[in-house]
This record gives sequence, structure tokens and C-alpha cells, in this order.
Amino acid sequence: MAATETELVIFDCDGVLVDSEPISLAVLVESLSAAGVAMSEEEAHDRFLGRSLKSMSEILHDEYGLAVDAAFLEAMRKVLYERFRSELQPIDGIAETVDGLGIAHCVASSSQPERIRLSLSVTGLLDRFEPNIFSATMVSRGKPAPDLFLHASAAMGVEPARCVVVEDSPAGIAAAKSAGMRVVAFTGGSHARTPRHRETLLGLEPDALFDDMRELLQFVRTE
Repeated sequence: MAATETELVIFDCDGVLVDSEPISLAVLVESLSAAGVAMSEEEAHDRFLGRSLKSMSEILHDEYGLAVDAAFLEAMRKVLYERFRSELQPIDGIAETVDGLGIAHCVASSSQPERIRLSLSVTGLLDRFEPNIFSATMVSRGKPAPDLFLHASAAMGVEPARCVVVEDSPAGIAAAKSAGMRVVAFTGGSHARTPRHRETLLGLEPDALFDDMRELLQFVRTE
């Protein structure tokens, strides 16, 4: 990776900035169970990690026959946000890493804007990214399509080839590569530490794979 070319670091949020995936997956599985869909957390991880709400809803409708309506989403969101406020933690080392970047950075997440801002606010990270926060709700296609990352880079005024994306999910890595961006796979989140997850990400051939957020600086040095 040619570190001197990097002008923008694009962070995913869930599992990269905040350690939210175990909470999110648990709440999703509980909500699905209440709606009559039996799914393990492992299966939910495999099917939905890194995907937008729209994409998840389409999969649940097409493959499980579940119509994800407003009432279902609101009930799930209420539980999730309550747990975020009481349990959510930042990824270890993320604050000092962002502070040490020395170049432009932003968030591009499959989550909805209010959820991204809640996550960053609860963990003390919001001021480090606001207003450069981009959501899959801003584009027509979510990850693994490249739309969100291309939207973020265009809004930040940086060409794709000079961006480095930090991702933890197969959908996110595929999206970054499709966008023509370099991508580093982060496996330091609670959900991403299994050999199986690491092998899945390595199979997508990211530019690097690392599990300590402080190591990110070596991939984006500008000197």
C-alpha cells in the first residue's frame, strides 16, 4: 500500500469505531424470534453484517417471508438504542488513532444517520467526525455496492484512488474494492476475532488485515 497517496480515511462505524455488533446482533435475533423467525446469532452475523436496513429487510422478506414493517423496526430500534446508551463502548484505541491521522477522515456506514450519531455521541467520538457522516440512506444501493463510499469521497473532494477504507465486514470490503479504493480489514471488534471471520475477510483480499486500531496509522502515513 502506497501510504503517501492517502488523502482520506473512510471509516465504517459499527465494529470499526464502536464495538456495537454483539449488541446489534443480539437485539436483531431477539426481535426476529418475537416475529416468528428463528435465527442464530451466527447466521445473523453471516447474512446481515455490514448491510443496510433496506438490504436486510429485502433478505428477510424474500428468504424468510417476514414483512419488516414500521412497527417491527421501531420496537427493535427502541431496544437497541436503550442498550447502546447503557452498554456501547468505543473500539479500543480509536480516539488516539483518529487524533493522530493528520489527514481528512469521515464515516460511511450502513446504519441510519440517527443511529450513527447516537453511537458516536455515546462513545465520545462525535466531535471527531461531525459533519462528515455518511449513511446508506443517502444512496440508492447499500454495501456491497460501491455507492456509499463513492458518495463519501465525492462529498469530501477526494478521488477514490486516494482513499483508504477501514472495514470489518465482507460487504464493506467488497464495496470498497468495487469503488476502486484501498481497504484495510479490521478484526479487533468483539464479533470479528474468530478464525472463521478472519479467513472470510482474507478471502476478499483486502490490502491489509489488522486487529489493533493503533496499527492503522502505518497504513495511512503521509510522510
